[in-house]
Amino acid sequence: MSDSFFPKKTLKKIFKWTTIFILIILVYFLYVLFFPNIFPPKKTRTFLYIRENTQLKEVVDSLSKNTKVFDIYSFYVASKLLNYESHIKSGRYELQRGMNNFQLIRKLRSGRQTPVLLTFNNIRKKEDLAHRLSRQLMVDSISIIQLLNDSTFLAEYGLNPYNSISIFIPNTYEVFWNISPEKLFARMYKEYNRFWNEERRKKAAAIPLTPLEVITLASIVEEETNVEAERPIVAGVYINRLKKGMPLQADPTLKFAAGNFALRRISGMYLKIDSPYNTYKYKGLPPGPIRLPSPKSINAVLNYTPHNYLYMCAKETLNGEHNFASNWKEHLQNAKKYRQALNKMGIFE
Repeated sequence: MSDSFFPKKTLKKIFKWTTIFILIILVYFLYVLFFPNIFPPKKTRTFLYIRENTQLKEVVDSLSKNTKVFDIYSFYVASKLLNYESHIKSGRYELQRGMNNFQLIRKLRSGRQTPVLLTFNNIRKKEDLAHRLSRQLMVDSISIIQLLNDSTFLAEYGLNPYNSISIFIPNTYEVFWNISPEKLFARMYKEYNRFWNEERRKKAAAIPLTPLEVITLASIVEEETNVEAERPIVAGVYINRLKKGMPLQADPTLKFAAGNFALRRISGMYLKIDSPYNTYKYKGLPPGPIRLPSPKSINAVLNYTPHNYLYMCAKETLNGEHNFASNWKEHLQNAKKYRQALNKMGIFE
């Protein structure tokens, strides 16, 4: 009698099919984890964006919709095997062609993002800045505006709601897509201090203005003229007026106060606007910038042209250039030529 419950032939069959089954399972696991599965479009960079509190199903759906995946179910199985749903991290992740599920999930679990090249310029208001940032980052515009208006938070940086946008020096910065508003602000403050090196600070002190005041003046200069070569001259006019205790009488600040930068004529009704940005009514610089000036405009203020001009008026050519004057009589003549040009063009506001 045989000691075994099964005959030898049966045992061999059981062993054979068990081995085959184990091999099939092993091959499937190898397929699920290591078979190339991700095939984004050729010649374009493809990214997977994952927001805070995203569930595994949402990740799977996003991957399926935005990327050519050979077998999306295998990604789901691999996610379960590697416990990815307990380690989902927000971020912007670049997808390489031919990636397998193991490589992708390892990247997602570790939070190895591809940074965003954050760019902003030609910004006038906080709302414009918030909108531009929210289009490039995970953060929403409301959160950014709230931070830019938070007096308690801003006080830690020596800022206030009027000048809070001053630390955003227009440029291109490498940041992570899921950066928080607070960390973004801290990063911009660090870049602001890097921009304001010892040489620039010395030039500002020699005017004398603080870096924040230079940015405010640079914003007015940039709005005043789109002719780059004129900016150091325009800056010199305003600096001369500041030193003499004269009101700046800068039209761009009134346009900012009125919320209308398209104005061509500054009439009596606008001169009466009661706003700290009305530099016809209040002496000195306004409390903050009327736009984010470019580094070139900031440098134009720091390297302003010394001269004796106290007045300027747009040229009658209406090409963006200015006529400059050192006395009131000459300025009136320039202003008359400008008004006549506007009348001829039928521009009355």
